[in-house]
Amino acid sequence: MDKLKMHTPNKADENFEKLAELFPNAVTETIDENGEVVRAIDKDMLMQEINCKVVDGREERYQFTWPDKKKSVLLANAPINKTLRPCREESVDFDTTENLYIEGDNLEVLKLLQETYLGKVKMIYIDPPYNTGNDFVYADDFSQSAEEYLENSGQFDDEGNRLVQNTERNGRFHTDWLNMIYPRLKLAKDLLSDDGVIFISIDDNEVANLKKICDEVFGNNSFVSNIIWQKKTGASDAN
Repeated sequence: MDKLKMHTPNKADENFEKLAELFPNAVTETIDENGEVVRAIDKDMLMQEINCKVVDGREERYQFTWPDKKKSVLLANAPINKTLRPCREESVDFDTTENLYIEGDNLEVLKLLQETYLGKVKMIYIDPPYNTGNDFVYADDFSQSAEEYLENSGQFDDEGNRLVQNTERNGRFHTDWLNMIYPRLKLAKDLLSDDGVIFISIDDNEVANLKKICDEVFGNNSFVSNIIWQKKTGASDAN
């Protein structure tokens, strides 16, 4: 009588795929005991996602990082106590329109939308600051107190959020931009449906960093393509 051999599934592989789907930013590569490069889960990043404080670690692995990245993860996960307030007097056909216009700090709005639109949004388009040195970013500089922010920036948006002109003379030129964009992309990911898509306008100043962040937040298999928009200098329309 022949013996029937059964090959049971590798539960570690299954668990890895589940974690990778939930936390693509925790997927990394490291070297095993045989000196081979293997896939792995970044324990510190995974712990950061489910923790309310900064988790530190020094183990070597493939990663894209910058100063205060772990705090920007906390910023994305931290709850807020805010409410969306309808402005009927400023609206057009408020009771019957299917459109919704929201004014406010986009980080806070993205958090407020999670409960209603989690996993339901088909398409997101964002046009963040390009970090040219002349535009402004939200002042997510964790090394300064609120008072120092107010003293150093002097710029506010319509909602009273502090803004800073991110010039190349700033020692945190890329860091400030990365800390601004990262939590917003993490929240945008949660809003997207399984077949949802996000479009992001950017120029050469941060396109490389944006691609790395998107690979981490959405998973590198989710990338479709870059769409090049070439602006003509003449009087004709742009292509």
